[in-house]
Amino acid sequence: MSEVQPPGVGGVTRQGWGYTSDTGGCTSDTGVKLAQVKQHLAPRDLALILVVVALWGFSFVPIKVGLREVPPFALAALRFLFAAIPLVFFVRRPRMPAGVVITYGLAIGVFQFGLLFLGMKLGMPAGLSSVVIQVQVFFTIGLGIAFLGDRLRGENVAGAVIAALGVLLLAIYKVQSGLGTTLAGLLIVLVAAFAWAIGNIVAKRAAGEHDDDMFVLVVWSSLVPPLPLAAAAYVFEGGMDAVRAVASAGALTWACVLFMAYAATLFGFVSWARLLHRYPTALVMPFALLIPVMGIASGVLFLGESLAPMQALGAALVFAGLVVNVYGARLTRRRRSISSAASTSRSGRSSDSTSTASRAGTDS
Repeated sequence: MSEVQPPGVGGVTRQGWGYTSDTGGCTSDTGVKLAQVKQHLAPRDLALILVVVALWGFSFVPIKVGLREVPPFALAALRFLFAAIPLVFFVRRPRMPAGVVITYGLAIGVFQFGLLFLGMKLGMPAGLSSVVIQVQVFFTIGLGIAFLGDRLRGENVAGAVIAALGVLLLAIYKVQSGLGTTLAGLLIVLVAAFAWAIGNIVAKRAAGEHDDDMFVLVVWSSLVPPLPLAAAAYVFEGGMDAVRAVASAGALTWACVLFMAYAATLFGFVSWARLLHRYPTALVMPFALLIPVMGIASGVLFLGESLAPMQALGAALVFAGLVVNVYGARLTRRRRSISSAASTSRSGRSSDSTSTASRAGTDS
């Protein structure tokens, strides 16, 4: 198969299902390196990831505000409707099969948000749902290993485990606070998390295979969710009552819808997809575990909610895990370098001492 140099990606060539890169990176068992991979986050991209997870964490505030007037499925339908329109009339079509665009739209828009809201409708508390759905981090890493040839590094595993313990503490606190749940609701939210993971893999693979802009994918895929979500709103949320709720929504609710459409969906998912294309899945995905932490912080700052000691400990573990994930390899190399330098220095001093003793013996 001939290799084609994609524009704008230096040193990376498309081959088969992925990319080969002369800069090194994640390699499948067949020897094919996938995506333009870098093993360390550039400071600019680290800042971008933190902005995205902060936006997604904060988005629980406008979601809560919007849900005061508009039911969940209807609110989600409006979110994606405004993410698609009017931009779809000004943005070219994606240079990828329609099936990829539809699959991404169904995974992220319909199944992730649709099933998440359905799980909440069946008894899964909103706060606990925001924590449980972050299981998508581990689903995404697993799918990346299975279908993209990604490989885990030691610091990725250690960091993910530490951060997962922090998220587990947050979930335990939610349960201890009296938030009951149903088995059906829990299972549906877990399926929603798996759908989010599928969306992540579809975006990462599409970027690698078709060398297309993720902004185009997110805009056009946002055309997919509104109709299924609107139908779900009609069936599960009182038929015309949902329509009347949307029609009578106030200015603050519409501002929340626009924030979710443009900030959380367009900016957030576009940036996330680009980062997944640029870096190994296991390096980027653990940052999503910060989303419930940012959600808690936003609740404290903007909704007057309190911060319990267990929540603070859980958040600290998440941050510690991310530090290990991002900087673990560098710290290990630095420790080895210092140890090697110290060993060399001791060896040099021992050699000097031996030489001095030898000369002294010769003089005598």
